[in-house]
Amino acid sequence: QVQVVASGGGLVQAGGSLRLTCTTSRLEIDGYHMGWFRQAPGKEREGVSCISRRSATTEYADSVKGRFTTSRDNAKNTMYLEMTNLKPEDTAMYYCAASLAYFCSLTASRYDYWGQGTQVTVSS
Repeated sequence: QVQVVASGGGLVQAGGSLRLTCTTSRLEIDGYHMGWFRQAPGKEREGVSCISRRSATTEYADSVKGRFTTSRDNAKNTMYLEMTNLKPEDTAMYYCAASLAYFCSLTASRYDYWGQGTQVTVSS
């Protein structure tokens, strides 16, 4: 059974940093674009980042551009999201996902496998 597991969330003060990790089993991520999404209570799911299969391209939501960096290690079936200068508005459940789509995308419907999410809470 395919498993996608997000970890690394926690409570951090505004201005702090966190690194999220996404690890898969029974899924070789070199065949997938990998994305991060987040959802805060009462809000729609938001695409945060996408990194293409060989890391040739990355895309970021305007709200995180310049603060978040995504990377991947295909040999370890692992993807990362390095978050810096965190803001209270970043508080959300963060999900990692894998996509078979042709283009790297921040659209949730383009993703085929999803992790369970890890909570990020940023205090002011």
